[in-house]
Amino acid sequence: QVQLVESGGGLVQAGGSLRLSCAASGRTFSTYVMGWFRQAPGKEREFVARISWSGGSAYYADSVKGRFTISRDNAKNTVSLQMNSLKPEDTAVYHCASKSAVASDYEYWGQGTQVTVSS
Repeated sequence: QVQLVESGGGLVQAGGSLRLSCAASGRTFSTYVMGWFRQAPGKEREFVARISWSGGSAYYADSVKGRFTISRDNAKNTVSLQMNSLKPEDTAVYHCASKSAVASDYEYWGQGTQVTVSS
């Protein structure tokens, strides 16, 4: 099994920045794709970004493209999400998740970290 723990959430004003981190343990990252998801109050969970093992393939939701950057450090078993130009609509609980390259769905999930953006 893989354990994922997020950190770095908090309160920030619109236009500000936050950097979220996700630490993985239990198994190697070597076979996994890592992703970030978020769920706002009263809304469904939505995809934010994902990154391949090599870091060469990153993909973003249109709502965050150009503002957020996903990265990973395999030596440290961490995945990060740099969030710039934050908007109130970015307010949500952010979760990291992992899956094998061939899996159709994410297999492991962190408990989440709260991000609140005030206007």
